[in-house]
Amino acid sequence: MLIGRDKEKQILQNALTEEYSQFVAVYGRRRVGKTFLIRESYDYKFTFQFTGAANTSSRKQLARFRMALKEHGLTDMAKVFANWMTAFSELKRYINLQPEGKKIIFLDELPWMDAPRSGFLSELESFWNGWASARKDIVFVVCGSATSWMVKKIIKNKGGLHNRLTHRIALKPFSLRLCEELVQSRGIEMTRKQILNGYMIFGGVPYYWSLLQKGHSLTQEIDRLIFTNDGDMYDEFSMLYASLFKKPEPYIKIISLLAGKKEGMTRIELINKGGLEDNGALSKILDDLEWCGFIRGYTVIGKQVKDEIFQLIDHYTLFYYEFIHGKRHGKNFWQAMEGKPQYNNWCGRAFERVCLWHTDQIKHKIGISGVLTNEYAWRHVPKDQSAEPKSEGVQIDLLLDRSDGIIDLCEIKYSSDKYSITEAYHEKLNRRKAVFAEVTKTRKALHTVLITTYGLAKNAYVGDIQNEIQLDDLFSV
Repeated sequence: MLIGRDKEKQILQNALTEEYSQFVAVYGRRRVGKTFLIRESYDYKFTFQFTGAANTSSRKQLARFRMALKEHGLTDMAKVFANWMTAFSELKRYINLQPEGKKIIFLDELPWMDAPRSGFLSELESFWNGWASARKDIVFVVCGSATSWMVKKIIKNKGGLHNRLTHRIALKPFSLRLCEELVQSRGIEMTRKQILNGYMIFGGVPYYWSLLQKGHSLTQEIDRLIFTNDGDMYDEFSMLYASLFKKPEPYIKIISLLAGKKEGMTRIELINKGGLEDNGALSKILDDLEWCGFIRGYTVIGKQVKDEIFQLIDHYTLFYYEFIHGKRHGKNFWQAMEGKPQYNNWCGRAFERVCLWHTDQIKHKIGISGVLTNEYAWRHVPKDQSAEPKSEGVQIDLLLDRSDGIIDLCEIKYSSDKYSITEAYHEKLNRRKAVFAEVTKTRKALHTVLITTYGLAKNAYVGDIQNEIQLDDLFSV
């Protein structure tokens, strides 16, 4: 059953009713459900479909393409396709043999078909520009997990496919609410706190959630999937990056650097820390990782674009570097970890990332869904360590810099019960606000927002909190 994706499904189905041929590109990270969305939207009924194979030569790709045509009913072909010109010529001949009506052509894992010097992309351009777009009966759907390739070669193509797409669908990970719908559809009983704990590991990747089996606790399932030698996700990290990038090593190096810095690093910090060269290759890696949804770039108030900070935001990758990288544990490791200091500290950091992925829900609760915002973390380390207390180093988990003259300073607290603000923490919040105002020189009003799992315990110190957000609010639409 297809969970959510109503808007995306409607785009795909509407393509069948348009007067002219449609060219639709669907892209997003590995395991996010692109192929499933397309198949469900068209009820698994395609005039022709083909899936590219990873790490395969052009000759083998062409042989597989020919076999797919044969399986669809085209038999009188040459025994070998010499090139993609022949392959697309035979595809056109096959389409011409079909009865009247819309014809859905689905090419999955498109980037894998584009082997070096294969000429695939130019023939794809010719197929659409010189033939399919001139008809009224073609729905041409392409898809790929290598998001950077899809963006550069299809979405932002500067050659023959420039502005040729009729629709683009960037498929995003699920929200907490959609993950809740998914586990419920599978008959799995989980509290919202347990779903949160799963999200802190899996993020909103539907495939990961689909691996959960009912009748077991979440901790048991984490051990089975990730920490058992034959678990479905035992080698997920290496598979994830290898499937997206032909040479994953430089990407993983950047990821490993960012994994050690919660609030992120500037380009200069990455270069200095990693011994990297400041060139176009680094820019490409950063762009690719951002397009794939593994990192995000943001600029804090008072800084220039050149001071952009890059932050690792992929939940599973961060979990990997916290508990898996460089070590392998026994099959009951996760059950033994619960409650230990490393686990508790990780929960706090992971909950912050979940909130970062749910800023729309936070804005909805505050009542500013229609207000433009820039979201980022903020830190200040004074150069003069002997400065007055008001200039002490501070860090703020999440800021919503609003276009309506307000900045929400969000404090995020993961706890097993209602969170109680102590006198010391109350003073700390006020000091952070004062330091932020002094350092940034902002003229905007500063609101303190507290995001907790179970809400705030009412006491004398809650009066300065402008807005309170609980875990349930993150499950809103």
